[in-house]
Amino acid sequence: MGRNALAPHCPGRRPTVSSTGELRHTALDALHRSLGATMTDFAGWDMPLRYGSERDEHLAVRTKAGLFDLSHMGEITVTGPQAAALLDYALVGNIGGVKPGRARYTMICRADGGILDDLIVYRLGETEYMVVANASNAQVVLDALTERAAGFDAEVRDDRDAYALIAVQGPESPGILKSLTDADLDGLKYYAGLPGTVAGVPALIARTGYTGEDGFELFVKPEHAVELWQALTKAGEASGLVPCGLSCRDTLRLEAGMPLYGHELTTALTPFDAGLGRVVKFEKEGDFVGREALREAAARAEQNPPRVLVGLVAEGRRVPRAGYAVVAGGEVIGEVTSGAPSPTLGKPIAMAYVDAAHAAPGTPGVGVDIRGSHEPYEVVPLPFYKRQK
Repeated sequence: MGRNALAPHCPGRRPTVSSTGELRHTALDALHRSLGATMTDFAGWDMPLRYGSERDEHLAVRTKAGLFDLSHMGEITVTGPQAAALLDYALVGNIGGVKPGRARYTMICRADGGILDDLIVYRLGETEYMVVANASNAQVVLDALTERAAGFDAEVRDDRDAYALIAVQGPESPGILKSLTDADLDGLKYYAGLPGTVAGVPALIARTGYTGEDGFELFVKPEHAVELWQALTKAGEASGLVPCGLSCRDTLRLEAGMPLYGHELTTALTPFDAGLGRVVKFEKEGDFVGREALREAAARAEQNPPRVLVGLVAEGRRVPRAGYAVVAGGEVIGEVTSGAPSPTLGKPIAMAYVDAAHAAPGTPGVGVDIRGSHEPYEVVPLPFYKRQK
């Protein structure tokens, strides 16, 4: 989703959360464990981190295909005669302008302009939308939309338990999916979705993803998740498809320069601070939450450029991590937001917010303070990786 990187239980059962704070499980939990997945707590969900080698899973998505369980994402349905008007008021994007069958990347902000979450909104029909929030922010987004719905002829419904979400990503993914569906995948554009059946399972088929590769996200009922996963696994066998965990999803999105909430995006930043002011649509009709604060943020960014999100590539082997200081000439000029070894580049990489004066690619003398040692890094444009169309 621009979305959170880095949810699982008995097949056919809906996700649950206990009153004692135990982890939630997706419908694919038993299957992940049967595959030997290493599980991890992510945003209150027990999710597969990896099945084997993170590097092998990453490279499979770049060169062949990978299969992901993303059922931890938060689906919220908004319906009613004023559903579009509500979303235009609640979010910063022009949602009323999204045609049925299409999707839009957008954000929900506080009144002070701080980013509550980045979202994908799918228009399923004339008066029906599905908002997909990051797992860690799903309740926050649900609460904000419910509160902002006051006075609108629209219903906000928590549909997190109504869906399992399976993604197939990578250059071989169209061929794998075509073997299992009659849906017009060739006519399905990026950021579009259509209803269809995949391996006999009713699904919303969306051409979206968080890896930098072509791919699809399949929204299905939890009771169909296991049979769909197994059908995709069988169909992708000859193409080199492998199950993939959240660890490689994080390195894939990092290489693709995609922001992760809690790292590149926070409530302390406005979309303009994050270099994503383009998602704010001042020209849309009517007021929206944060409009005044965001106008001020846009003016500030124009007069006094905020820190810029840049790419950093290591000259050595030491890996930068979120929170590490970026330095130049003995001064702190920024901070790393995400860092990891890049399987595609073969070097450690990072995204960081740095002072505008040091943001140009090739700026000399830039380093990262790694435990007291200033390691040299090259400033590069984002993304680090762009797939060949």
